[in-house]
Amino acid sequence: MDQRLRDLLAAATAPAPDPAEVAGLPLPESMRAAVVRRGDVEMFQGLAAKDKDPRASLRVEQVPLPPLGPNECLVAPMASALNFNTVWTALFEPVPTFTFLRKLGRESDLGRRHDLDHHIVGSDASGVVLRVGPGVSRWRPGDRVTVHCNDVDLEGPEGHDDSMLDTHQRIWGFETNFGGLAEISLVKANQLMPMPTHLDWEEAASLSLTLATAYRMLVSPNAGAMRQGDVVLVWGATGGLGGFAVQLVRNGGGIPVCVVSSADKAELLRSLGVERIIDRSAEGYEFWADGQPQPAEWRRFGSRIRELTGGEDPDLVFEHPGRATFGASVYVAKRGGTVVTCASTSGYTHEYDNRYLWMQLKRVVGSHFANYREAWQANRLVSLGMIHPILTRTYPLAEVAEAAYAIHCNAHTGKLGVLVNAEREGLGIVDSEKRERFAEQLSGWRQLV
Repeated sequence: MDQRLRDLLAAATAPAPDPAEVAGLPLPESMRAAVVRRGDVEMFQGLAAKDKDPRASLRVEQVPLPPLGPNECLVAPMASALNFNTVWTALFEPVPTFTFLRKLGRESDLGRRHDLDHHIVGSDASGVVLRVGPGVSRWRPGDRVTVHCNDVDLEGPEGHDDSMLDTHQRIWGFETNFGGLAEISLVKANQLMPMPTHLDWEEAASLSLTLATAYRMLVSPNAGAMRQGDVVLVWGATGGLGGFAVQLVRNGGGIPVCVVSSADKAELLRSLGVERIIDRSAEGYEFWADGQPQPAEWRRFGSRIRELTGGEDPDLVFEHPGRATFGASVYVAKRGGTVVTCASTSGYTHEYDNRYLWMQLKRVVGSHFANYREAWQANRLVSLGMIHPILTRTYPLAEVAEAAYAIHCNAHTGKLGVLVNAEREGLGIVDSEKRERFAEQLSGWRQLV
């Protein structure tokens, strides 16, 4: 990358640079990026998912820059973050993501740019706008931004009430190419949001995918529509999704019942003011045994929840582990309650007793990321200091495969960040006074280790 451009990015903490100056700086012909290769899609053939190793397939290489099109921007990510979708990409499951890129490539000339033999991954980023394409008027070169991952054109009518229903909606960096784990990324203008001024680059990059997903699941009328006083069961309450869910429930006047997997995680939540906590490991719940669901364990789990809530069942269940917990989630939801589900990180094939769903008038609601307004509102809560990052560790881009392996093995808590163009951690803070006001909460939520 041109040294003048590197110098400008390094100085992008203070007053915004002149847009014309940024737009006039030359861009390199190639860049470093985290990629998987089409030629490797058979490398894990015959292995169980747990035996696949993303360190074998996810690598950092020099690749060409993406070509800019209408209503698009080139952004220099200062930092990015890891999500389960990057792990799935690196394991080529449940299908190789080149399947998505091939489909996108058949749709249009612009789509054809994405159908390459390499896939640049990453669905989170914070950084600096470098170029804007024809039709972009809201953003300018030099703007400091965070990127959400809802890639949608809205050419058809289906998504105009909710863009997540658009038939061509995709997740950037997973179902499209040119994601955030690269020195330069390609995004649509309607993916950009203003970066919170009190956060550093890696904190800001760690937010969007999991926070906006949790916001839609819990707060939005498109999914949970949580009300004040609702009892909300939160699985994995110190993880990338669950940590944001706990904050959203508390901010919205709900009552979180938090499920964790260790005494250390339980103690951390108590230190943050969370009162109702279930340590699965200490209490020995086995929702599956010998390949069969265990309804007696569902009942024991439900009784424990009622002990913590004064006899109330959950109005909402924040369900993302999937197969391992779904039967219990359906069982413990209150009569007329709702299970909101996404991700299924423990398996996509769920088993539950339908009597508890149909005879007690419960609902299961599927939820997938968030539309632009939902992502923007979630980002606003961060800027207001009402939601705080749960970043627990940051890796250099060269070690991104190690970070993916940690997620694959569940050897992590919170979010894992990745430095891309930022030279070191802690850079990018504009409003130090504002950061000081929220220092205690920022420190608390970053200690999910």
